[in-house]
Amino acid sequence: MEPRTEEAEAEAAAAPQGEERNPRTMLIKVTALDIALPLLLYYGLRMLGMNQWLALVVSGALPLARLVYQVVRERKVERTTLFSLSIIVTSTLVSLLTGDPRLVLARESYFTALVGLWMLSTLLAKRPFLYAATIQILPEVTARSWREDWENSPEFRKAMRLMTAAWGAAFLIDAAGRVVMAYTLPVDSVPLLGTGLLVVMLIAVVQFSKAYATRLSARLGRPSSV
Repeated sequence: MEPRTEEAEAEAAAAPQGEERNPRTMLIKVTALDIALPLLLYYGLRMLGMNQWLALVVSGALPLARLVYQVVRERKVERTTLFSLSIIVTSTLVSLLTGDPRLVLARESYFTALVGLWMLSTLLAKRPFLYAATIQILPEVTARSWREDWENSPEFRKAMRLMTAAWGAAFLIDAAGRVVMAYTLPVDSVPLLGTGLLVVMLIAVVQFSKAYATRLSARLGRPSSV
């Protein structure tokens, strides 16, 4: 039996027990609830005659409601949930005080910018974002090989940090693009275009991660899991 460090034991304990969480299913769920549904609600409210500012505030409250429900249901607050709640609540309060629809649109950039900066900050931590987040949803056999590679392979550690940097940079680019669109384009076009920008950035970084992980796995003799 391979020896485990205390950190490896903690990661194993944090991994889901029993039924494994499917990353694709989780991504589809988040996309539907936090991106597609608010977008549909905004344009639906606009068709009913609601003004731009109020439609943006109401549709933007859906992710907040979902996070609150999650906290109540699970009776615990994880750091990522607390981070998301604080950003959404703060940006919503600012939007309520100004009444400016363009500021409401720009607030989306706050979240993506902070997410990007947070991801980049984990490059200075013991475990970068991509490694820490992915290992919790991997099957136990694959997670065990990841822990082994992390301990023994400098190339694997470098890859995890490089892909984390790519994810952080993608969110920062998305944030900058959202600010530009919020103040230069017609208000009603920005929610759809902002969503399109996020989708393009995520597809790009996911494909980069997959291609890089495939090459790395081949060199290490491991099955690709990213």
